[in-house]
Amino acid sequence: MSGQTALVTGASSGIGAEIALELAARGCSLILSGRDLSRLAETAARVRGAGASAETIAADLSRPEGASDLLSHIGDRQIDILVNNAGFGYDGEFADMDTAAIADMIAVNVTTLSILTRALLPGMLERHSGRILNVASTAAFSPCPHMAVYGATKAYVLSFTEALATEIKGSGVTATALCPGATDTRFAETASMDGTGLFRRSMSPGAVAKRGTRALLNGRRTVVIGFRNLLLAFSTRLAPRSVAAAVAGEMLRKR
Repeated sequence: MSGQTALVTGASSGIGAEIALELAARGCSLILSGRDLSRLAETAARVRGAGASAETIAADLSRPEGASDLLSHIGDRQIDILVNNAGFGYDGEFADMDTAAIADMIAVNVTTLSILTRALLPGMLERHSGRILNVASTAAFSPCPHMAVYGATKAYVLSFTEALATEIKGSGVTATALCPGATDTRFAETASMDGTGLFRRSMSPGAVAKRGTRALLNGRRTVVIGFRNLLLAFSTRLAPRSVAAAVAGEMLRKR
């Protein structure tokens, strides 16, 4: 992969930072985007330590101009790999949720992901070469009471990526949906989920990144990380939606 350039959003920490390192180890040059400049600089330093070049751009992808600022920074440079990792969630009853938080979540998890993909996909198709990795979640497979908006946004990411993969099949470009379960990142803290039991068996972001990068390079359409998560995802597709929602609600309920 030497000579290729990858854009990774949400690269300040967690899964995004680890995917950047996996790509750097394979010879990619990295463009790293995130809101936390100090953490983003740490990721860039780790990437350079792995022998790859890295540049950073601070971008608040919850703002309407966030995606356009990022694309303006890239300019006409060729992007060979797009990793849409930026995303966040909030735990709580929908009726009590701040409306600005709802709008921000949809903007980052859905709108920006779609805009960046739309902007960079045509160039990949023209070159008959490119890879897209959209980070979804096992929450995409079921309604998620107590995290209704987050689950719905990740269902969009999964459905969108699977549809896109079908549209571009045979073009030389691939689209992969990465669906991790509970992972040891800052997500639980941001989402105020420390009181749930869901994160007692969380995976390491490094392990998730390794599997996700492998799936990206192999052109897989969807990858669910972890055997237990795979069973849960498969079972929710067989169970009635009302049952799947009730089970998910119990898993997400604060103790």
